[in-house]
Amino acid sequence: MDYQQLQRDLLLDRWRDLRQLGQPRSACGPTNRISDVAGVRVGHYTLNEGEKQTGVTAVVPPGDNLFLTPLPCGAEVLNGFAKPVGLVQIEELGVLQTPILLSNTLAVGTLFTALVRDAIRRNPELGRTLPTVNPLVLECNDGWLNDIQALAISEEMAKAALLTASADFSRGSVGAGRGMSCFSLKGGIGTASRVIPSLNATLGVLVLANFGALEALTLDGVRAGGMIAPLLAGETPQRDAGSVIIIMATDAPLDARQLKRIAKRAGAGLGRLGSYWGHGSGDIAVAFSTQPQPLPPPDDSLEPLLAAAADATEQAVLDALLSAEAVTGFRGHHRPSLTQILDRLTS
Repeated sequence: MDYQQLQRDLLLDRWRDLRQLGQPRSACGPTNRISDVAGVRVGHYTLNEGEKQTGVTAVVPPGDNLFLTPLPCGAEVLNGFAKPVGLVQIEELGVLQTPILLSNTLAVGTLFTALVRDAIRRNPELGRTLPTVNPLVLECNDGWLNDIQALAISEEMAKAALLTASADFSRGSVGAGRGMSCFSLKGGIGTASRVIPSLNATLGVLVLANFGALEALTLDGVRAGGMIAPLLAGETPQRDAGSVIIIMATDAPLDARQLKRIAKRAGAGLGRLGSYWGHGSGDIAVAFSTQPQPLPPPDDSLEPLLAAAADATEQAVLDALLSAEAVTGFRGHHRPSLTQILDRLTS
């Protein structure tokens, strides 16, 4: 049996049992979502109107007023071809002052304003007798499937995503993930969680997956891109240039420096999938703790969290690919779903 046939057989063996594809290497939380970290909620607004295929996703940490009671936060820029807002102050001060909003690149200004208005509503003296706020907005370019020049995202959409946030949320082609592509397939929102018994803690991950060159795609250790490519004949290939945002939440009592170390391990998870952080890709990971403590645990106790961050990032991207539905949008551009393609491989 040649190597290509062996790889094909391995992939099909995994696909015959969907649960085995991306099976956790360590214990996950009860729902295998970022919301397994108590108090963390996610909301979406999805815009599905012809050539407008986009949306907003909100990640809402626990707490009624993050401006007054900020959470420890760290960030890692793996590749900086990106237009985020808020990372500079997080790098300097190490705290998260607002919920996190995700959308397309040209919506960043609108989402910034939406978070400012939300903070002013909670703190009427903000920017007057109180300091200004540092909103965190992160983006990916969905311009292949979405008419990004339409500037379709509004403050009301952002507000709706914030107001509808819950522990039970949809994944795939929803919210900010509506117009995203991943390895020339339909990308979007994915999530996973891991339990760390030694720290009595949980780590949750949410991704906005919009990256990857098909030929590099690796699924559960199997190089799948070459097998999938013939089934995408006629589809426009994707360069590893579209970006991925990784949001991590944990109830481990970590400080900003330790959270930055955890965020950095997202890169290991992306590498397992075949990403090399291409020239035009904005690859950013943000990690926050819901349990600030004056004395964080020693660094040598973080080993299982480091491993979990890589593992959960990989599975969150797989979750996005497996949850996404096919979308046709701007100028008739199309991205099929991974499930469609793997089903064709087995037929």
